[in-house]
Amino acid sequence: MDGRELVRSVKVLGSVQGLRAVRSAWRQRRTDARALPPRGAERARVPGPVGDAEPLPGGGIVRFARSELRISVSAGGTVFWGWDGAGPLPSYALAGDPPEPDPRAVLEPDTDGGWRVVSERVTVAVSRHGAVEVRTPGGVALRRELPPRWWEPVGGGTARWAQRSEVPADARFFGLGGRASGPRLRDGSYRLWNTDPKGSFAPGDDPLYITMPVQLVVSDAGTHLAFYDDSWDGRVTLAEGEEGAGSGHDRPGTSEVRMDGGPLRCWVVVGTPARVLHGWAALTGAPALPPSWALGPQHARWGFGSEREVRRVVDGYRERGLPLSALHLDIDHYDGHRVFSVDRERFPDLPGLAEELRERGVRLVSIVDPAVKAEPGDPVYDSGRAAGAFVRDDRGEEVRGVVWPGECAYPDFTDPVVRTWWGRLYEERLKQGFSGVWHDMNEPVSFAPFGDQTLPRSARHCLEGRGGDHREAHNVYGLAMAQAGYEGLRMLRPEERPFLFTRSGWAGMQRYGGTWSGDVSSGWPGLRASLALVLGLGLCGVPYSGPDVGGFDGHPSPELFLRWYQLGAWLPLFRTHAAFDAGRREPWEFGSEVLAHARAALAERERMRPYFVTLSRLARMTGAPYVRPVWWGTPEDRALRDCEDAFLLGDSLLVAPVLSRGADRRAVRLPRGRWYDTATGQAYEGPGQVLLDAPLSRVPVLARAGAVIPVRGEGEEELALEVWAPAAGRTGGGLVVRDTGDGWEPAEIERYQSRLVDGRVVVERVTEAGVEAAGLPVRVRGLGG
Repeated sequence: MDGRELVRSVKVLGSVQGLRAVRSAWRQRRTDARALPPRGAERARVPGPVGDAEPLPGGGIVRFARSELRISVSAGGTVFWGWDGAGPLPSYALAGDPPEPDPRAVLEPDTDGGWRVVSERVTVAVSRHGAVEVRTPGGVALRRELPPRWWEPVGGGTARWAQRSEVPADARFFGLGGRASGPRLRDGSYRLWNTDPKGSFAPGDDPLYITMPVQLVVSDAGTHLAFYDDSWDGRVTLAEGEEGAGSGHDRPGTSEVRMDGGPLRCWVVVGTPARVLHGWAALTGAPALPPSWALGPQHARWGFGSEREVRRVVDGYRERGLPLSALHLDIDHYDGHRVFSVDRERFPDLPGLAEELRERGVRLVSIVDPAVKAEPGDPVYDSGRAAGAFVRDDRGEEVRGVVWPGECAYPDFTDPVVRTWWGRLYEERLKQGFSGVWHDMNEPVSFAPFGDQTLPRSARHCLEGRGGDHREAHNVYGLAMAQAGYEGLRMLRPEERPFLFTRSGWAGMQRYGGTWSGDVSSGWPGLRASLALVLGLGLCGVPYSGPDVGGFDGHPSPELFLRWYQLGAWLPLFRTHAAFDAGRREPWEFGSEVLAHARAALAERERMRPYFVTLSRLARMTGAPYVRPVWWGTPEDRALRDCEDAFLLGDSLLVAPVLSRGADRRAVRLPRGRWYDTATGQAYEGPGQVLLDAPLSRVPVLARAGAVIPVRGEGEEELALEVWAPAAGRTGGGLVVRDTGDGWEPAEIERYQSRLVDGRVVVERVTEAGVEAAGLPVRVRGLGG
């Protein structure tokens, strides 16, 4: 640490807090130096030549001179393989037991001394030196894993490993969690270590709060997802391929995964993008279903400061006729930043305030940080200490870090007993009147002027009884905290679906809720990063997310705020948020013109609420994200694979946000088929690119011809169908899932079809018994387009 780092630490945290952070960082370094000796000399290892094989249901075990490979193909076509005896369990990513192997898939000898497993949907071939190739049923290679390498300390310890893979030359990489530079992941190195970037971030910053060893790869040969189930620190190096490179041969795309420890095991799901995400959800768990009110507009600020200010903001929305579903309280409502407490001077009657706002249609949502003030007399700390809940070092002493309350202890959420203890603490939040929670600072963070802002790597964790240290537990810490919170809320209020979203997480986090962008910077690059994060996380199985509209820090211009607001209105989590020193994010603070256009965006979001309800239900049932890349339905369209500035909202809409200063027109690349500009009714034919008007009042939104979209009706009508005329000789359709409230009531999928008959559009409901009248008000659009 140099003098500038010390000055920065003191400036950001204050003199006392900054010096505490410095001491804490040095203490962590000393702890790791003592508990994690240098690796010393290492011995490299590869599988070696193949030996024998043992067939098992769905696959088998292939033995090599210096390792063995276990392969299993499920009935759904999901592939698993693990080296050195690694099996699917234990795993934080999986929702339960692994899928049953396909009894029809048999391990059999292949050419050149290798082995293969052939199933209905996929073929897996193993070479005599340990390469693993995943092929389509037609024999086209989707992914080839070269023989892995391990580096084992001569004196004993955890082995590092590296796995290099090849994909088709035309392939594009997506995923790896929340990446600000995405959604398409270009050539470069991406770290797998959940990280607080020590302030706001922009597209060039990596890693961020959510990293996952999950790759979604799209090529002409097909789409597949590869997941290396290992939570240790690692790095993925990607390089796109080139067709006809050099002597005319294709240069394949490559991926190299290097991990500092843990098992070398991999899952691969193949198929169309929809099938792949459905298979991924079946493996890692269905996304949690947010309550209906969480699909409406939400407002947050670090620094409301008092009940009076909260009422002023809510009154501002109501007086201007602006809808508001929820208001979020940040750490400033706590007593001394202590979790599960209330500053009684600023918020003397928080339950009364919550009840008052709820009667006005606004829910309160509370921030919850994991760090507990390490001070005897603090009720949470005393309770946790009695329960043995906190992370300890190799000597059995509590690990301490520095966060907002000062010196803190950290619950070990990898212990099931601790998760139960923590979940019960949410009763205090419910008694205060909160309807949901958002988890922050749970990478976890311990302020430090140098190095990673987290716990010592040698800190001990339960890891479900297996035992281990923070090198393995770090990336799943936020996921395990989300599990504790979700299960606690469900236990305490079983009649309601919990609302929880978390800043940090890992593969499988969608089981417990969603996420948000974190502290995205207030600038045009931050706006672009916001869309990249939502798209990338959706392709990793996390469908409910959104940014801090307006950016977390800084002061956005009226134009930037409005464009961000217009984007947010089409994303699952629509929430404004800002730091205490970054100004306000209420729409009226940016002038009358911005207010008028923001009002229009809010009105359209509310009109489309039934569509968002439908998308949320479909996400839970199928794993499909609300927000999808424009190539979702046509991954073979190479031009669409490179489109990163527009997205599909479900199957029916294409949204083209304005991401550049001063733009009033923008190019939009269309998938195949007919598309209507929803503002003008003009029809366009895809595939191809069109130039559309994008005045300050709106962003281009296009509807697919034939789409049947549920919307809010007019007057007393709660639900109506907006239908866009199908092209001549074509049919269309759509799905509707009605709002059944915020409990666990089952929902029914209603199917509708649209046809063009003698110049008029006919809309019918499709049931098991046949076709019948729609039974809902229908508004037809696009006939004159």
